[in-house]
Amino acid sequence: MKFDLKSLTRKELEKLAADVKKALLTAKARDRREAMKAAEKAVAEFGFSLKDLAKDKAPSVAAKPKKKKSKPAVARFANPEDPAQTWTGKGRQPFWFKNAVEAGTSPDDLAI
Repeated sequence: MKFDLKSLTRKELEKLAADVKKALLTAKARDRREAMKAAEKAVAEFGFSLKDLAKDKAPSVAAKPKKKKSKPAVARFANPEDPAQTWTGKGRQPFWFKNAVEAGTSPDDLAI
């Protein structure tokens, strides 16, 4: 079934879109009923019902382990001109640290 969408008016296109949306909902409900029947048949072969399986609290195979929260890193260096500016020694060096080292200050002198 092929439509020439270019020849339809806006109202006709809106009606067609609404009809398609309604047909999709009906098809989804039908597929859901068929899937439930197939699932009930499959579990019945093993002597269970879907309610029995839903009650089980068995861990999921796909369950991911919980990640541990990492603690914030401890600051190891401080800017002598502004002690509020600190650096842990990890990652990119801040400008104040680079400038101080280039000026001849030892990193040990900047240590907290």
